[in-house]
Amino acid sequence: MNLSFFDQFTSPCLLGIPLIMLSMLFPALLFPTPDNRWITNRFSTLQLWLFHLITKQLMMPLNKGGHKWALILTSLMMFLLTINLLGLLPYTFTPTTQLSMNMALAFPLWLATFLTGLRNQPSISLGHLLPEGTPTPLIPALILIETTSLLIRPLALGVRLTANLTAGHLLIQLISTATTALLPILPAVSVLTTSILLLLT
Repeated sequence: MNLSFFDQFTSPCLLGIPLIMLSMLFPALLFPTPDNRWITNRFSTLQLWLFHLITKQLMMPLNKGGHKWALILTSLMMFLLTINLLGLLPYTFTPTTQLSMNMALAFPLWLATFLTGLRNQPSISLGHLLPEGTPTPLIPALILIETTSLLIRPLALGVRLTANLTAGHLLIQLISTATTALLPILPAVSVLTTSILLLLT
């Protein structure tokens, strides 16, 4: 019984071929094909409006130099949004419930921001390793602790994200299983759990 709940997190296979690549490439079908016109239909108008809204929200806190990250951050945001929304559909697989994918996204982005900070503002970046007003005897130990904390940050955040997504999907599956099990026995309670499931989704 418990294994069937966690089977939803295994990569689906068809004829022994893992379908993880298909599920990761599927969101690309939602994006319009290149054309000589910017806007070809209402769907592309809606997409461009959404891209503009997300890019504006992402870039507002950054200075002009940080705006060169707009393309990678917006495309990453749209990619994650589409595969997570597709994962809510029945009989689909969410790739972000796998630690390997979260780490593959987290580590290069963390390394890029870390190296960019060291290159552009080395004193400020290294200053984060030692909080202001630290007593002199604690300086070596604190630098060691802060460096370790900085280096394990992508692993910690990747594991947290995977655990949160796994718990959310598991909770949805448990409530939907309870809904179908209670339908013939207690229809009123089944309707209540259905409403909870809809609110959660």
